[in-house]
Amino acid sequence: MEHSEYSVIIIGSGLAGLFSALKLASYNHLPDGILLITKEILGKSNSKYAQGGIVGVMSQNNKDSVELHVNDTLKAGCGLCEKETVEYISELSDEVINDLIKNGVVFDKDSNGNITFTLEAAHSVNRIMHVGGDATGNGITKVLVDNVRKNPNITVLEHSVVAELLINNENKCKGVVIYNELTGEHQVAYSSATVIATGGVGQLYKYTTNPSCATGDGIDLAYNAGAVIRDMEFIQFHPTALALSPTSNERFLISEAVRGEGAKLVDKSGTEFMGKYSDKRELAPRDVVTRAIYKEMQVTNSKNMYLNASIIDKERLLMRFPTISRICMLRGIDISTSPIPVAPAAHYTMGGIKAEVNGRTSVDGLYAIGEVASTGLHGANRLASNSLLECAVSAYELADFLSFVNLEIPHVIDTSIMKTIDLYKKPIDDADYDIPKLKTRLKDIMWNNVGIIRTENELMYAKSQIAELKDNFKRNRKCANIQEYEYRNMLTVAEIVAESAIQRQESRGAHSRSDFKQTDEIAKHSIITNNNRISTEIAQYAK
Repeated sequence: MEHSEYSVIIIGSGLAGLFSALKLASYNHLPDGILLITKEILGKSNSKYAQGGIVGVMSQNNKDSVELHVNDTLKAGCGLCEKETVEYISELSDEVINDLIKNGVVFDKDSNGNITFTLEAAHSVNRIMHVGGDATGNGITKVLVDNVRKNPNITVLEHSVVAELLINNENKCKGVVIYNELTGEHQVAYSSATVIATGGVGQLYKYTTNPSCATGDGIDLAYNAGAVIRDMEFIQFHPTALALSPTSNERFLISEAVRGEGAKLVDKSGTEFMGKYSDKRELAPRDVVTRAIYKEMQVTNSKNMYLNASIIDKERLLMRFPTISRICMLRGIDISTSPIPVAPAAHYTMGGIKAEVNGRTSVDGLYAIGEVASTGLHGANRLASNSLLECAVSAYELADFLSFVNLEIPHVIDTSIMKTIDLYKKPIDDADYDIPKLKTRLKDIMWNNVGIIRTENELMYAKSQIAELKDNFKRNRKCANIQEYEYRNMLTVAEIVAESAIQRQESRGAHSRSDFKQTDEIAKHSIITNNNRISTEIAQYAK
């Protein structure tokens, strides 16, 4: 089997993966270079589709402070944020965002040339920065992709998926097994530092704002390598995704920033309803708005509610949200005159691989950054636009940390690693699985039973159905193609989400149980590992 050697291997090409690769390459201490592996084309990720913006407590914004941002984040996180992590990321935001600017990112500015700051739900002041109005993620990742492609110290491997991490006899990660879709072959890459930056798990659900690549690959890899997985029951359902028809699974994101500019949620008769659910109305935290829309849909037996943006000044509306306006217009909706049909959709994973801000996990040599990681920033409910900031800060800190680590290539390959490699040299059977059909079945199970409102009966049913799907899919290690690897990974992560949701017998943040409506006095993280299925740990900031 072909093999190669690199100082650092990065899996995933969203903001976290791209920025960490660039920062590492800038330190000039990596004799064997960087391998960046991406499942599709470089830059296709959740980051690319992020509309709302990026949080920054910037020195030029005299209305904001680290203390205000920390308080807003802790409040949204419902007791599960780690306060020290929140403070650290907030304090570093000015420095890191200025580094993005040095890399070529151009944030929107006013007529005087000053960066503009806008408001989103659950933020106490205007602190959200944007690129291209409502195309922030695309604007940032485009710049970083261009820089990565120009960097001679970064090798990019597209259309490839990591099948398994190479864990040695001492429980240290020493590289990866890769399936290259273009060659149809498996190959090995060795390194003493492997970074998982694979994003979220939105494709577990029938309705999601996430791109097709968000299949939980990194969670599966880390879980099977023995890493600690934390708080996977906390899946954020974005309240306002474009809902064209009951037969369409398309859920194009309608940014929270539209409500931040003054748009109102209404039913089919045009009546506003958020006042019944929160005194903050449209600017309540996402979990509150999502459940309000969901409840109104149930009460009125409707497939969607509506977002009325026509009350915003037309010139400002179209200038501020050009992408949303264009996408809606292509589907026959003029947002300046007509309400936008919206419904919730799976959007963001608050839990993930337990990691420090610099990416360190419980497995030596394995790092996790971005949405795939659980650093303690988001808690039980992510504050809007904190996610891109976390990606940037963690990438920044990872590169700094690895600059002091001995990144020698592991030339001694022990029996554990050889056993894994030998498995991928063997042929597989010729079974023909209908992966699109199987994925659809799994998505339906998750949406109907592990969704916005949960009960023990539904969760137990989901768990049994997922187990049945796993039993019927015999390829739990080597697979025939990327689609099979995705499905394999989705099954693992779906099981983890369902099991975590069963064990959390309370309602907190994005996890809502109709059979356990109370919020426990002591906030606890849920912990799952592949050798000790489920446990808990008390959160640092318990209320």
